[in-house]
Amino acid sequence: MRSRLAALLIACLLPSVAAPQKPSAPYRIASPGYRYSFPRDHFNHPDFQTEWWYYTGNVKAASGRVFGFQMTFFRQAERRDETPDSPWAIEDLYMAHIALSDISGGKFYHSERLNRAGPGIAGVSEESGRIWNGNWQVLWSGDRQKLDAIADEWNLHITLDAKKPPVINGEQGISRKGSGPGEASHYISLTRLAANGTMELGRETYFITGTAWMDHEFFSHSLAPDQAGWDWISAQFDDQAELMLYRMRRKDGSVDPASAATYVDGSGQSRHLSLRDFTMQPLAERWASPATGASYPVRWQISVPSLHLNFEVSTRLPQQEMTATSPSAPNYWEGAVEIAGTRGGESTRGVGYLEMTGYDKPLKLGQ
Repeated sequence: MRSRLAALLIACLLPSVAAPQKPSAPYRIASPGYRYSFPRDHFNHPDFQTEWWYYTGNVKAASGRVFGFQMTFFRQAERRDETPDSPWAIEDLYMAHIALSDISGGKFYHSERLNRAGPGIAGVSEESGRIWNGNWQVLWSGDRQKLDAIADEWNLHITLDAKKPPVINGEQGISRKGSGPGEASHYISLTRLAANGTMELGRETYFITGTAWMDHEFFSHSLAPDQAGWDWISAQFDDQAELMLYRMRRKDGSVDPASAATYVDGSGQSRHLSLRDFTMQPLAERWASPATGASYPVRWQISVPSLHLNFEVSTRLPQQEMTATSPSAPNYWEGAVEIAGTRGGESTRGVGYLEMTGYDKPLKLGQ
């Protein structure tokens, strides 16, 4: 989902770049029948216009202090019909976001950066197993990934080990976001990553463990004109199952039928769910941003009748809003959440991440 947001953020941060509407001739659209291959598909797809690698995690220090983290790398293609005559020529723009949710301390930190590839400033390399933007990077080694993020107030150095194989979201190799041709993406998830490492905050160093989630999405289409934003949730349950849900919101207040979900059982087997298979409803509790005026629903009720699953999503840190650096760019809420409910009448708990866009103003991609 965040790839569509990336296109608009990049356009607003660099005024000379226009937000994409429909893919131009050099770019492929996400179509049924794509043949996935790993590790190749963990890396760059330059024939698609927009791509992102998205990491979130819920971790805890030995002292019991609880944190959430987000680390996202975006690539937005700008031209494919010319031969670069300089290492500074812009074929792709690379944007990255990092965020730390200090749940126990009640604080939220976030940073962003925008670069061109230049002479190695940012990029994606299957050969070296690296995805990077300055000194923020992911380094792959087999099924293990090492994340490094260095910010002004905090640093993160963490290793992620995949406990389940990659999941392909959607049907026939595509995750639909609308009803039109190409209104879809190729969407890969690693839903259960064991996280171990260190986090430096202020003068303290914390040894942290927990679980993380990775999404990788590539496509060449933007939001449909009648869509205003989306709500996305990843849930990792204590019984080793996972659930990803998203609902696309229309400007008239309705939910787009393309909204969908993916359930992954404890063994790693995945199951696609359409909108008719689940409900995802905001509850009354909201958080009003003093910075943007946006009002975000920070408690949700989820029900999946076929799985006999009902649970609430809530957070102990309501102020997890990513505020934009440009007045014309969107603001969005992205943060660590807790999960509590029942499955088949038995108690179930877990952790996850929630993303909400379009609450301060409708996103205007694709118009």
